[in-house]
Formats: sequence, C-alpha cells, structure tokens
Amino acid sequence: MSKTSKKAASLSRKARIEEMRRAEKARDRRNRVFAITLGTVVVAGLAGWGAYAVNSADEKSEQQAAAAKEPVSGEKTWNAKKLTQNHVQGQVDYPMNPPVGGDHSQAWMTCNGTVYTKAIANENAVHSLEHGAVWVTYNSKVAEADVKALGDKVAKTPYTLMSPVEDQSGTITLSAWGRQLTVDKASDPRVEQFLTKYVQGPQTPEPGAACTNGLTSA
Repeated sequence: MSKTSKKAASLSRKARIEEMRRAEKARDRRNRVFAITLGTVVVAGLAGWGAYAVNSADEKSEQQAAAAKEPVSGEKTWNAKKLTQNHVQGQVDYPMNPPVGGDHSQAWMTCNGTVYTKAIANENAVHSLEHGAVWVTYNSKVAEADVKALGDKVAKTPYTLMSPVEDQSGTITLSAWGRQLTVDKASDPRVEQFLTKYVQGPQTPEPGAACTNGLTSA
C-alpha cells in the first residue's frame, strides 16, 4: 500500500473513531436527560401522592368530626345521670334490652374489636359500655351476610364488641352508654355513624378505661 493510501486509511479510521465518540457522547447526554426527567417525574409523583394521602386523611377526619356532631336518626337516648354505675353481684333487671347502662358487674367483657358467637352476660357488657365501647347485637332474624359484615367491621374497630341477643326486639342493635339504635341491615349508613359518634364518644362515663384484659366468654 502506498503512503498516500495508508494516510487516507488512517484518516478514515480516525474519522470513524471520532464519529463513534460523538455518537457515544450524544447517547450519554440523552441518558442523563432521561434520568433527570424520570427522577423529576418520580419525585413529583411521590409529592403528589403524599399530598393526596394527607388530603384524604384530613378529609376523612373532617367527615368523622361532622358525623360525630350530627344526631343519629332514630336513636333512643336515656339520661346518663340516671344510669347508675355501681358494681354489683349477680343479675341486674335492666329496663331496656339490650341494656345501655346501669349497675353492672365488676368485670367487663373484652371489647377490643371482639366478636362473640355466643350470648354474653348483660352485666359484663354494660361495664364495657361504661368504658366507651359500642356493643353490636343481633337476633335470629338477621341475614348471615349481615352477621359477617358486622363482624368484619367490629373486628377492625377497637372499643367495640359483638354478640347475639336472641330476645331483643330489633334485628340489629347498636348500644352505647345511654344511646341505642336499631337497624335491619348492616349496610344502613347509620351503623357507621353510630360507631363514629359513640366509640369512646362524649357519652362515655370512663373515657380511656381499658377494653382489653376483661372476660372473654360468658
């Protein structure tokens, strides 16, 4: 190969190498731009999700606060000052069924989202109400699907308990200290409203008292 041909070949090789370097640099720039853009999108997305989560939590708290202020349609109330709170032995003759307050056993039923499949003693359940629990009861008229739905809701809600009360007049009854609501279906929106309003609600004689370490069976 002549010197001229070798020189031409060398220049051509250098040109190809230079072109490859330029292409590599361009690819690096595109990758950096892509990485920066992706990072910006991810950060913006996380920030947006965080703001959404905070807003959703705030909205839920506002809804709960609003529900707590509104009266529950159809609920019955008793004068809390006339519901005595003495610890007694044996059975108590309550004027309402299920009871919503009055003298009761020294032992409370565990009410930390506890679902009982058998009847429990009124006197122990009333002590749970004194601690701010809501007691969900039902009779044999209730649909199995409603029992499951109520049980699932109670199991997720501290300061609640659930049990059958066959001789109650209503299909489903929710009781708090001095408050009571009867509904036909678990899907009734007043169920959630009653729980929101009265679980550790303002009617509670002993707010903050334990709902754990009580009795776990009748």
